[in-house]
Amino acid sequence: MLIRAPSTPAADHARRIVSRLPGRFAALRPALALAVVLGLGACAARPDPADAAAVAEFRANNDPLEPLNRGAYFVHDGIDTLVLRPAAEIYRIFLPPEVRTAIRNVLANLRTPVILVNDVLQGETQRAATTAGRFVVNTTVGIGGIFDRATDFGLLGHTEDFGQTLAVWGAPEGPYLFIPVLGPSSPRDVTGFAGDIAMNPLTYVGGGETMDAITVTRTATGALDTREGLIDTLDQVRATSLDPYATLRSAYRQRRVTEIRNEPSARPATSDPGLGLGFQGLRR
Repeated sequence: MLIRAPSTPAADHARRIVSRLPGRFAALRPALALAVVLGLGACAARPDPADAAAVAEFRANNDPLEPLNRGAYFVHDGIDTLVLRPAAEIYRIFLPPEVRTAIRNVLANLRTPVILVNDVLQGETQRAATTAGRFVVNTTVGIGGIFDRATDFGLLGHTEDFGQTLAVWGAPEGPYLFIPVLGPSSPRDVTGFAGDIAMNPLTYVGGGETMDAITVTRTATGALDTREGLIDTLDQVRATSLDPYATLRSAYRQRRVTEIRNEPSARPATSDPGLGLGFQGLRR
């Protein structure tokens, strides 16, 4: 079934954003366009201005599309239960921790050029120098990123994405969005996703079936790596939270604030796809 955004100014803007994605990402264009237009065109009933507590909660949640988002979460939860979590379990069972760590390191190293560009765009010269040093050390001494030797040299990793860069530049976040499979996001971060693809050198390497296969393999492996790292965390959320949707929304928004401010994080740099999307911030 073909998904088409309606013909409105917001929809036209959404189409312009996602039309810049390379051909190999064409399958994502309809869903991303829909996500952006929903965010740009968000309009929901606000609480009574006389109810200060309700107004404060509404603003804190930044979720005017909550009914739609909860429906998307319901769909995602079904997909996760039937497909994503079982696949992550198989990934964990058949690949020993050392192999999974090596894969995670390689994926993180492949994303380093995107992190470097965003460091520079944000004027973070020291972080940019660290990122460049990590890429050189891990690509050479670390054998293509299999081993994280840069950390041994004191070059600690961090993550950046164009959604964060847009935030630093003053772009508004827009309303909270929940996108099935991808997870929590916002119009700013969906736009940042397109920007990161444009910054990624791998986007412009070759073409044809070989590169398409490499792209699909990298994307699928990254998804498995991310979901495997969240098995225990998401299981705990489901088991202990009265409202998993609200818990994930809160965790996502807190994580993005921390990343945008470049505050210290307990978790190391990983294979985070840097979309500003999903559950990556919940990883231990």
